[in-house]
Amino acid sequence: MTMDKTTRMTRREATRLIGASAAGLLWPVKASRGQSRAESSAMLMRSIPSSGEKLPVIGLGTWSVFDVDLTPANRTQLAEVLSLLVKHGGRVVDSSPMYGRAEGVVGELAAQLHLLDSLFIATKVWTRGKEAGIAMMQRSMARCRKIDLMQVHNLVDVETHMSSLREWKTTGRIRYTGITHSQAHGFYEVERTMRSEKPDFVQINYSLMEPEAAQRILPLAQELRMAVIINRPFGGGGLFFF
Repeated sequence: MTMDKTTRMTRREATRLIGASAAGLLWPVKASRGQSRAESSAMLMRSIPSSGEKLPVIGLGTWSVFDVDLTPANRTQLAEVLSLLVKHGGRVVDSSPMYGRAEGVVGELAAQLHLLDSLFIATKVWTRGKEAGIAMMQRSMARCRKIDLMQVHNLVDVETHMSSLREWKTTGRIRYTGITHSQAHGFYEVERTMRSEKPDFVQINYSLMEPEAAQRILPLAQELRMAVIINRPFGGGGLFFF
């Protein structure tokens, strides 16, 4: 289908739509007459099936934007991003060693702002071999200052790393294990790994532009009681025409 100028969504309209969607998550349509504003503005929460811990449904990805040298200007801007996330009820921040400087930037700013206890920090291991994987996770721990969720990125050497993740979870170095994949062609392996390794979390792309996860991955996660992190919910911005 083509869109002419009269039906094309403008940047301003897209921003308003996103804002309205977020408001729908933050503020119920109706609050009881005696309910306070603070009570009625709570972020929508979901429980992690393996533990019952609740997390807000809106999180923050760090690819590209947090892969920067911390100059005085962008330090102020990114610190404000993290502060506003927590202020409005968000907690989850997702990163990866493949995102360049992002892990270190998140860890430094979160420590500076005294937000480490407020954030749920997720990152990934993305290499081959047990020792290389452990070394990468140790570097991530030093950069992030703490890690709640460690994920095997794109299933690279997944059986090897899941063994290490379980060891780290048992010893309390991380709290949850996970796997990720960013392409629909990998969903067969995602499904197989969900069944064999039983991670706490699975992270996949899912949107109107990338709906394939609804066929098997989302139902299987519900069946196996796994938490799901949705990546690219707006198709990387492709849902909007500017």
